[in-house]
Amino acid sequence: MGLGLAARSTLIAPSATLAMGAEARRLKAKGIEVLDFALGEPDFDTPANVQEAAFKAIRGGQTHYTPPAGIAELRDAVAMLYTRQHGLPTESSQVVISNGAKHSIHNALMAVCGPGDEVIIPAPYWVSYSDLVKLTGATPIVIPTTEAEGFKLSPERFLAAVNPRSKLLMINSPSNPTGVVYSRDEIIALADAVLTTNVGVLSDEIYEQLTYGSVQPTCFAALRPELADRTITISGVSKTYAMTGWRIGWAVGPVPVAKFMGDLQSQETSNPCSVSQWAALEAITGPQDSVAFMKAEFTKRRRFVLDKIEKLPGIECLAPGGAFYAFMNVRSTFGSTLSGRTINNSTDFCLAALAEANVALVMGSAFGAEGYARMSFATNMQTLEKGFAALERFLSST
Repeated sequence: MGLGLAARSTLIAPSATLAMGAEARRLKAKGIEVLDFALGEPDFDTPANVQEAAFKAIRGGQTHYTPPAGIAELRDAVAMLYTRQHGLPTESSQVVISNGAKHSIHNALMAVCGPGDEVIIPAPYWVSYSDLVKLTGATPIVIPTTEAEGFKLSPERFLAAVNPRSKLLMINSPSNPTGVVYSRDEIIALADAVLTTNVGVLSDEIYEQLTYGSVQPTCFAALRPELADRTITISGVSKTYAMTGWRIGWAVGPVPVAKFMGDLQSQETSNPCSVSQWAALEAITGPQDSVAFMKAEFTKRRRFVLDKIEKLPGIECLAPGGAFYAFMNVRSTFGSTLSGRTINNSTDFCLAALAEANVALVMGSAFGAEGYARMSFATNMQTLEKGFAALERFLSST
């Protein structure tokens, strides 16, 4: 008899975004030109000053174990960032550096959730939220939001979902996959609703510096003085500084939660990569010119993408206020035939687009929102131009 899997193995599925990215790479390896819009990964190189900080750390011998919760210098810098930039008084003891924001989310959920607890998740939601909740033994309570609602959770719908088992609300603004950003008034109203309950908040703010026009991000924990003791804020360097592969994220929360997360990491991973930590320190404390440059490029791409989507037959899209995603409504294609393939749902649409048009998107069902397809515009303009030309041909086929 072979080695059997634990029951928890049935609780999770592979990340849909990574799975679509892997399929795109498989086709590329066969010599097929794939127009890949599946992964949420900036196509820019990591800024030169950050790269140099990594080389300096290597040459300086910073290649050994660090404290499990991260080097003191980086924890201090993150604490100062929240104190000065967000007006949230933060001590380094509240900061835990992890192997990417996803690891931070996992450890935060492990710290506060367990069997019998419920975690409220507005949908559409990032693909990993629900499965990470399940791994703790808690139950994800998914609250669908609609395009007409701006894909935002209202205070009324939040309060209607709360019961004695409700432990946590997960909020993501700017959002992956929709790009939606709650206005300050909207997020304050939700915060005030939270304060009438005993529910804590996990606020995923990884896209906080990628907003467009007059849209401004908001640090949830800083909205009301009482929120700091019941909010865990998640962020990191992956998106803002084009450092996805460096795997550095962080959590900021109450000291007991942060201490447990650090202790958990001491058993799980020992510490985040030492060299990556020194690179991240330079990213957040060094010159920010590269951030402004990348944001300007994303702004151009966003405008191009929205203009092109308007010309796609039957396709609609709520304009994203942040991040680098277009969450396209593809319901008009359901029940039709495209390139000889019958389209009944978002998975059919995305698989057909990949097979027949070599365009890689991610099905909305993976984000808890059937009827949509997510396109990442974190890629160059030439690829975007080719991609929309291919999508237009695909949507015009039968």
